[in-house]
Amino acid sequence: MTSINTPPTTPSAPSFQVDEGSHLFVLDASALLAYLNGEPGAERVRQCIEQGKAIMCSVNLAEVLSKCADQGMSSANQAALCAALPLEISAFDSRLALASAALRSITRSQGLSLGDRCCLALAQSRSATALTADRAWSRLVQADIDVEQIRPDSQRA
Repeated sequence: MTSINTPPTTPSAPSFQVDEGSHLFVLDASALLAYLNGEPGAERVRQCIEQGKAIMCSVNLAEVLSKCADQGMSSANQAALCAALPLEISAFDSRLALASAALRSITRSQGLSLGDRCCLALAQSRSATALTADRAWSRLVQADIDVEQIRPDSQRA
């Protein structure tokens, strides 16, 4: 993995709200990391962000910030990164906790983590598409949640 950068220049506003009439995309940590690092699939994530259609669960943002910390990013720079992200961050509440727990039995065999289930639960609750670079999500047929891979097979990182 390359070092995490600040978000590419995208018009942003700290109180960004998604247009209620548009289809939403819930970013997994892997999708936002691809965007920040300019990895394969970053263009698809950028499109969703620039169109105001991207949201993210606070749990997945914590995953991204943990990667930033692992790579030596200071707390001040992490806070600046959060402020610069032009997407809605959805709080993880008891409703999403229940939904992510309900996904445990159908995602366990694919090895999905708590963070993965939090992303999927948010996508399910918003009738949105989960955007990820995680190939294991492609095998989720029982969950009835739309999942889009940001990396075609030819672009695996």
